[in-house]
Amino acid sequence: MRCPFCGHDDTLVVETRASDEGDTMRRRRRCTACDKRFTTYERAEIAMPAIVKRSGARVEFDAAKLRASMTLALRKRQVSIEQVDGALERIEDQLRASGLREVPSTRIGELVMRELKKLDKVAYVRFASVYRSFEDVDEFSRLIQEI
Repeated sequence: MRCPFCGHDDTLVVETRASDEGDTMRRRRRCTACDKRFTTYERAEIAMPAIVKRSGARVEFDAAKLRASMTLALRKRQVSIEQVDGALERIEDQLRASGLREVPSTRIGELVMRELKKLDKVAYVRFASVYRSFEDVDEFSRLIQEI
């Protein structure tokens, strides 16, 4: 680890602690050159699966794009940011837990619809109407009757 004060490459770990949640390691370090101390944090990085679009193209998972889609569906609805964050976290957790390297975009769409259905029925219908590309009013009517 490079010292942030003098740039020296050699530092010693003086103390190591796990965070309260247990998902982060906190390390106190000391530079062997300038003798200054600093703190670093370590967290395991688990890669999200790649997304396979309907066209067959593969793209990286983009949490910001997912948030934007959900926010658009929830526009002018009484749903808190904390609720949206929780839904996004549950979707990401399910994707990570799947252990898959690639996930079809349709799977993500279904996960979003499931979360929106729990949060707000109107947002669910908004998202589903675009996601499923309804061709006529009957399809739209059937979705509403499901609810």
